[in-house]
Amino acid sequence: MSTDVPSPWLRCYFPRPGAVRRLVFFPHGGGAASFYRPLVRDLPEGVEGMVVQYPGREDRLGEPCCTDMPGLVEPLAKALTRLDDKPVWFFGHSMGASVAHEVTRLLGTAGEALPERLIVSGRPGPARQRPDDKHLDDEQLWADVCRLGGTDGRLLQLPGLREMTLPMLRADYRLVGTYRPGTGRDLSVPLSVCYGTEDPEVDAADAAAWAEASSAQTELASFPGGHFYLRGPAREELTHWLAQRLDGHPRHAHTDPAGRNRG
Repeated sequence: MSTDVPSPWLRCYFPRPGAVRRLVFFPHGGGAASFYRPLVRDLPEGVEGMVVQYPGREDRLGEPCCTDMPGLVEPLAKALTRLDDKPVWFFGHSMGASVAHEVTRLLGTAGEALPERLIVSGRPGPARQRPDDKHLDDEQLWADVCRLGGTDGRLLQLPGLREMTLPMLRADYRLVGTYRPGTGRDLSVPLSVCYGTEDPEVDAADAAAWAEASSAQTELASFPGGHFYLRGPAREELTHWLAQRLDGHPRHAHTDPAGRNRG
């Protein structure tokens, strides 16, 4: 697929026709493609970054939001099959980690050869994901958005922002709250698992539980910061971490939920 071919699902802010690999970012709940623009910009020159744009936000604001996982991942997986001209990696953060997981599983079932690697961030492994009903209450939902820090606090105070964004936030929280992942080894691609050391949503054991989702190698990486460590001071560290892997594609040890290396 040429990156100048428009897709409602994908945004390519910095086209790199000569890239040897692509990294596709899957946004968090309440997030939009533009949030990942700084990470895409700072990728190695040989890597072209693309970001998924979910319906119901930014330039897709007029489209209905998806409120269940199948309704989101099925058309998204179909769109991603067009990225077949070079190797592809996926990076999903928070809700995006589950979306990327389900897309990877669906593509594998269909016999598609992507992604080469799945990077999940800020999300417990499937066996440790807990149901949530914050989408049922606007006050609780908005308080949770403010608590996690995914949006600049000054923006949260803008008049009318809450009313404009609540429907999209409610849809994303409903999607996450009603999602029930499988807990078997339904993946066969290597996994990298990232989390913030001060994340109130994900601890080391939650992150390490992703090892039970894939039959391939899994590595665990921690970064200083909370749930949105990737927009704070640790962003440069994350960018360096990504560059090392994307450039060198090294082998890594497999870490099980108890923290032991299996080589």
